[in-house]
Amino acid sequence: MHHAAARRQLGATLIESSIVLAIAAVALGLAAPSFQQTHELRRLEGAAAQLETDLQYTRSLAVARNETLRVAFVGTACYVVHSGGPADCTCADDGSAQCTGSPAVHRVVRLGRIGISSNSRSIAFDAVKGTVTPTATVRLAAADGREIRQIVNLMGRIRSCSPAPALPGYRAC
Repeated sequence: MHHAAARRQLGATLIESSIVLAIAAVALGLAAPSFQQTHELRRLEGAAAQLETDLQYTRSLAVARNETLRVAFVGTACYVVHSGGPADCTCADDGSAQCTGSPAVHRVVRLGRIGISSNSRSIAFDAVKGTVTPTATVRLAAADGREIRQIVNLMGRIRSCSPAPALPGYRAC
């Protein structure tokens, strides 16, 4: 007489698989918005770092070339580094610079999803003194409303801050 040997179950049942999938879906649903916010914050911080670098570069390039250079904030997602007058250059829809006269365009930056605005349409970096005229506050804003402000003083130094509630790592404005 043979006793029926207990059969070992191999694999997972449909119920076990369904429970695992439900738990994974809930965990993913909780993590996705946080990941998206973190990604948007990193994009904003990257744009702020790029702008700060470009402003410092423009200041040093003006001194090195012994000519006044400008950063023009035109549109809502673009800025142009150029020589010439304050209204000589603007950004085209395709991200290129459109200039009147004969200014030299040194850099055009299109920020994409990050909005940019300034209280000064154009700031000039003086080649002799290394100063900035006029001083400016440049506002970089993400689609979710968080923002970083770059404040450019007369000497061309830049400080970053964030309006309340301040972003981690930034002073409150």
